[in-house]
Amino acid sequence: MTPRSADDAISVEDEPARAVAELPDEIAAQKAARPRQKAITIGAVCKSLAQEFPDISISKIRYLEDQKLLSPRRTPGGYRLYTPAEVARLRTILRMQRDEFLPLRVIRQELAAGRLEGAPVPRAGGRDPARSSRASVSVRDGSGALYSLEDVLEETKTDRKLVEELEEYGVVKGEVRGGVRYFDETEREIIAAVAELARYGVGGRNLRVFRSSADREANLLQQILAPALRSRNPQRRKEALEALENLAAVTTRLKHLLLVADLRKIVR
Repeated sequence: MTPRSADDAISVEDEPARAVAELPDEIAAQKAARPRQKAITIGAVCKSLAQEFPDISISKIRYLEDQKLLSPRRTPGGYRLYTPAEVARLRTILRMQRDEFLPLRVIRQELAAGRLEGAPVPRAGGRDPARSSRASVSVRDGSGALYSLEDVLEETKTDRKLVEELEEYGVVKGEVRGGVRYFDETEREIIAAVAELARYGVGGRNLRVFRSSADREANLLQQILAPALRSRNPQRRKEALEALENLAAVTTRLKHLLLVADLRKIVR
């Protein structure tokens, strides 16, 4: 049998024909009636998403796989194969990064909770039921994962001078261990967002307004919840953390709405 090229789409059926034949007649008929899904290579995935996500790359998809967000099937030759469902999952991940600036840890939680492309659209004037049950901002300790400067530069396609500028203006700080500078996941996402802004000529010095605004908001929320956050009662502290996340989510939404209102005035 002639082997297929790595760039060719490969047909993937739900179960082998023998397994279908062993099912009861009704179930077997349903299985046989299902359309066959096509699995495509990682290169083809990049091409299919490039129009919506110009910065998509094979290395970025592999990185998301390393972070356990994707699990494509492998051929005996080691090629990754993505079904339409997996491509939809990847598109969801990329949109949550781009549109909501969610860190990978929160995206992982969203996916585990069942948030995927094709989820019901919220009713007009209503809240998204998939998101109303959780705070959209998490302030709790993450996995503790650290990324070297070189890893961040490669993944975010950011210029080294831009990262140095962000450090100079206090937008990110990083941490030096053994002579190597590392950034946590949140700082890595900040750098990725700034790299996108840099495409429009926004530099580190322009971001001081964001840094100052974030500092003022954090101080305000701290004043509101300081006594409960300092409590030695585990339950009270847990409730304070939940309240802090909810307040952060509300203030984030409020800032977005105020920005949209101002931008609408500009384009009138």
